[in-house]
Amino acid sequence: MFAASSSYSGSLADPAGSSVLVAAVSWLQGTLLGTVATTVAIIAVSAVGLMMLAGRVNVRHGMTVIAGAFILFGATTIVAGIQSFLAGAGAEAAPAPIVAAAPPPPTLPPAPPANPDPYAGASVPPR
Repeated sequence: MFAASSSYSGSLADPAGSSVLVAAVSWLQGTLLGTVATTVAIIAVSAVGLMMLAGRVNVRHGMTVIAGAFILFGATTIVAGIQSFLAGAGAEAAPAPIVAAAPPPPTLPPAPPANPDPYAGASVPPR
């Protein structure tokens, strides 16, 4: 006869022992995207840039380092963009929302008439 264990979680989306895996992946993500990794990436990109300027590294290899840093730190944005693209690929494009027109700007009072005399109001009395 089958005896139910106490480690049964009741869901296939959260099997027993998955919290350890989630914690490990969270630690790895924190390590790869943390302050230390950011500092190392900045130093690597600057060092490769200086070596490219000096002619010691091929531009193609230098661009590989720079692209790798962009991919590493932009991975969440890249995945979100791909997921949104794939989610919207099967559906028709939604029509643009109707936005109410902005109210007209308030009317300003007319400008005072221009005075052709540049010395109007001068404090020197005429002689």
